[in-house]
Amino acid sequence: MGQIAGRFTRVEPRRRAWNLVLGLLSDLPRKNCWSIAEWAGEASPDGMQHLLGRARWNADRVRDDMREYVLEHLHDEDAVLVVDETGDAKKGTHTVGVQRQYTGTAGRIENAQVAVYLVYAGRRGHAAVDRELYIPRSWTCDPDRCRAAGLGEDTAFATKPELAARMIGRFLDAGHRVGWVAGDEVYGGNPKLRSALEERDTGYVLAVACSHEVTTSAGKFRADTLASKVPKRAWQKLSAGAGAKGHRFYDWALINLPNPRPGSHQLLSRRNRTTGERAYYRCWSPTPAPLTTLVRVAGSRWRVEETFQAGKGLAGLDEHQLRRYTSWSRWVTLAMLAHAFLAVVRADEHTRHPSPDGLIPLSCNEIQRLFTTLVVQPVHDVAHRLAWSAWSAWRRRHQARAQASHYRRQAASQK
Repeated sequence: MGQIAGRFTRVEPRRRAWNLVLGLLSDLPRKNCWSIAEWAGEASPDGMQHLLGRARWNADRVRDDMREYVLEHLHDEDAVLVVDETGDAKKGTHTVGVQRQYTGTAGRIENAQVAVYLVYAGRRGHAAVDRELYIPRSWTCDPDRCRAAGLGEDTAFATKPELAARMIGRFLDAGHRVGWVAGDEVYGGNPKLRSALEERDTGYVLAVACSHEVTTSAGKFRADTLASKVPKRAWQKLSAGAGAKGHRFYDWALINLPNPRPGSHQLLSRRNRTTGERAYYRCWSPTPAPLTTLVRVAGSRWRVEETFQAGKGLAGLDEHQLRRYTSWSRWVTLAMLAHAFLAVVRADEHTRHPSPDGLIPLSCNEIQRLFTTLVVQPVHDVAHRLAWSAWSAWRRRHQARAQASHYRRQAASQK
């Protein structure tokens, strides 16, 4: 929190940001402006709502500070940038960016808000370092709707791969170097993103669909058709990294692809040793990379799922109840910072105590429990207990206004 303190010109928003991050790290069953403000001992949620909506501070500058914090503590020469999106189910149509769209979180089409994240994944740990909200065409074609949600009237539509390229560009433009980028089929199937990475001399291992076409000296082939021609001896058993139940072993095969552009172009195939299910990756690197390196990068993609799970489960990344873009970006940035803190503490503890006797290394979940118990848990003194009664009155007053407003709308609709 000291690292981002200079981004707040007044002491009040700085203190509230402190309390908000502590609230995000707490064991509250539901984390939003109301619950965190009550937990922090404030008389109403107005202060927290002001911090997220109207107070003068720049979430992008805080994001930059957080990125520096993550890289300072989790730096790894072999780190991978992983791009992926996640969706949060929403009700209504007024929340910024919401529409009926597919979200992998639900595994189906839902009324949801989708954001793309950039995760820094190294051997010491992993954490999100950037975010971009996906704004569908149904929004960008409606300037009034964009303005009402806090977006500029000139907001242009950008695909998810374009948002990913924007975040990777910011990371590289900040002076940081990374050798590899990983992502799923949404990003691997986009030639513009692949070209942008090649222009920046940044290698990639991006998943593609089985129907993805690649060019060889014998012509164009679907990825699955080309992989089926690989002889049995070309497949190698390698681990894609350690999972919850041990190493994830698959069979892998690599096919070199001729290309007039500089660099090494390859198609990587993965085969499940039990089911035979296959996956395919487009690979590029400035110089030829061994199969073991490409497999390691491909396996790094699972880190983004772990980041989403921890960010949502431990730091309230998806629990915001905010309609406007400014509030969304501020909440998400502070939630990313809260998760990054857990990831850094975990990495430092593993360095100090790599093999504790009879114990598994500390996880982010366990660190949060210890931190909540020893540091975050507020002392409920008399003043705090008195505030609870004020909150009870505030909630009932708010509910009465909402009920009266509902009845008025209902009566008006029946005329």
